Amino acid sequence: MSGDLYPPIASGQKVAGAKRYGLLTKGLAGAALAVVLMIGGVATGVIHLGTQAAAPMAAPPPPDVTVSIPLRTKRASWTGFTGQFSAVDRVEIRAQVSGYLTEIHFTDGQIVNKGDLLFVIDPRPYEIALEQAKAGLQTAQSSLELADQQLARTTELKRSAFASGEAMDQRVQAQRGAQAALEQAKASVRSAELNLEFSRITAPQSGRISTHRVSIGNLITGGQNGGATTLLTTIVSLDPIYLDFDMSEADYLVYQRYLHSRSDKKDIDQSVEAALSDEEKFTHRGTLNFIDNEMDRGSGTIHARARLPNKDLLIAPGQFARLRLPTSSDTEVLVVPDSAISADQSRKMLMTVAPDGTVVPKMVETGGLDGDLRVITSGIGPNDKVIINGLMRSRPGTKVNPKPGTITPAPARG
Repeated sequence: MSGDLYPPIASGQKVAGAKRYGLLTKGLAGAALAVVLMIGGVATGVIHLGTQAAAPMAAPPPPDVTVSIPLRTKRASWTGFTGQFSAVDRVEIRAQVSGYLTEIHFTDGQIVNKGDLLFVIDPRPYEIALEQAKAGLQTAQSSLELADQQLARTTELKRSAFASGEAMDQRVQAQRGAQAALEQAKASVRSAELNLEFSRITAPQSGRISTHRVSIGNLITGGQNGGATTLLTTIVSLDPIYLDFDMSEADYLVYQRYLHSRSDKKDIDQSVEAALSDEEKFTHRGTLNFIDNEMDRGSGTIHARARLPNKDLLIAPGQFARLRLPTSSDTEVLVVPDSAISADQSRKMLMTVAPDGTVVPKMVETGGLDGDLRVITSGIGPNDKVIINGLMRSRPGTKVNPKPGTITPAPARG
């Protein structure tokens, strides 16, 4: 019996203990079977989930984009330059008479009008000189009156043969000398009046005045020789204003061929558009009014100048600006929003949509900017559907859902 059961039944042990042991063994076997079944169920669930994960997911719908054909518009070709503004008139204020400066009648930097009083030089010496000249004029007039009377008496005596021809000649010469002295005295008076007038220095033109270079109390050196006189201040005109720039030989030839393309039907546009350093758009308009008569041999450029209005006096001489000059008459071109153009290193491209909804990139060459629209010179056709909105959702070769849109023309230049 001890070999059939483990642990062996001791001598005299009841068989009931062996029955309890057998029941325990059967319980352990059932628990083990339950564990095996649980593991199998878990494995089956994992396999089922894996099967579901491996099933293909539904593809998302193609993204919506806005497309439009390029806008056809008439536009002139332009060439860009960098220019610098200069005053149409610039005047150095210098004294024409010498003396002590006694008055200043302007504020530095203000706008002055032609004829405004600027400086006063002590006028007293010139007032005295004028009185002296007037006195000399009276003397000359008296001398002429006496000479006329003497000539008249001598003439009567000559008729009565009581005066010689020599006396008559002397009276005639005396009368002529007195007349010349009178004219000289009159010139002296005019000169003294002019010097007195020069003691009050007025603005020869309208414009913005600079700072005063000499303070009250200083001795001013005047005269007709500008180099030896005292510089008092300067005045520059502001409206209109010049915009100077240099054209290369190639640009000059393009513009000259444009000028020579004049037809009887249409005048050549010589307008110029400019933008200040803080402006993106060309809001200032003027007219090209000068091209120099020869090319600079050193730089290979030729000087040109445009004339622009400056009614609000915003522009000051010396400022820089970008300008563009027309080089062809209005021709039909294709334009798209500048925001629709993508850059790929040194190349530029537009995203277009094929008839089957596929995104097709096209390399393009661009021209000038007109407002928010960019001219496309080559790379697309007039019937290509260009993506104008939704570029971030567009990838070459992918499908999109095109929605029709429109390109708004740029406002006409005023």
